Amino acid sequence: MIGLLGMVYQATQLPPPQRDIPHVNSPRIRLSDGRYLAYREKGVPKNKSKYKIIIVHGFGSSKEMNFLAPQELIEELGMYFLLFDRAGYGESDPNPKRTVKSEALDIEELADQLQIGSKFYVIGVSMGSYPIWSCLKYIPHRLAGASLIVPVVNYRWPSLPQNLIREDYRRKLVQWALWFSKYAPGLLHWWVTQQWIPSTSVLERNPLFFSTEDIEILKKIPGFPMLSKHRLQQQDVFDTLRHDFMVGFGDWDFDPIQLRNPFPQNESSVHIWQGYEDKVVPFQLQRYISGKLPWIRYHEVPRGGHLIVHYSGLCEAVLKALLLGEEPLKLEQVHP
Repeated sequence: MIGLLGMVYQATQLPPPQRDIPHVNSPRIRLSDGRYLAYREKGVPKNKSKYKIIIVHGFGSSKEMNFLAPQELIEELGMYFLLFDRAGYGESDPNPKRTVKSEALDIEELADQLQIGSKFYVIGVSMGSYPIWSCLKYIPHRLAGASLIVPVVNYRWPSLPQNLIREDYRRKLVQWALWFSKYAPGLLHWWVTQQWIPSTSVLERNPLFFSTEDIEILKKIPGFPMLSKHRLQQQDVFDTLRHDFMVGFGDWDFDPIQLRNPFPQNESSVHIWQGYEDKVVPFQLQRYISGKLPWIRYHEVPRGGHLIVHYSGLCEAVLKALLLGEEPLKLEQVHP
């Protein structure tokens, strides 16, 4: 019995987090709380740009994510892109006090220190969408426009109807993952790094999470290297992913479905981009959210999965809709 209790205790514990970045290759800013945030700039020079856009990466990704904006369009419109490693990712320091609100404040401070102006555009992908919801809540006055690409849906939002989420297997997976992340992180760490579990069993090319079109994309891109068994064995990587997941799917202090239109005079717009065949976030939930927030412009890719940001033509459509107000005419032409 004593031995069993000892095993249970160990399952709830994790070794002290260790983080050592021997060579920092990217420029970084120092935030007001002392943390460092790494960033990357793309597009036309900042001082010559017409549009300044901050792109927020998703779960297991980084500022090195590939956003497929055509070079001709970048130069034609004068677009400057600012990508950054969210707290704990890449070359950025972790934030032990991470919250939904802190994500928006990191974005605001990054924009201020790099002097990109009083207003800027934000684009968030997948898990990188909850910082965008946070921006819409806490710093709407700083936004020139916003796009959420396959944004994750937190099943704890009070306004979600039970008939849409009650039997959703994704909701149950999230509930279990949250429980283990909070109460048995050691056991969760042991589970995801076991040698007898195939490295692709959880995410990569798993038809439980990815559509046929997505799997074609995964044959062409690096996939999710941060989610590999080797990387997950690194304590700081596991901690970053666990904390990000817990914040994104935990209790928020606001309900996005109750947000007010940040652009009441139609001076700009907010967009949601969703794949009809997305197996991570069901299109029914995105349709419901957009229906409750009529000021959000909803776009649905007929054959799209969760990886539509990598599909040919999608990023161009996102940018033209966000910056120019153009409505995409044929989203069925967006494909891997």
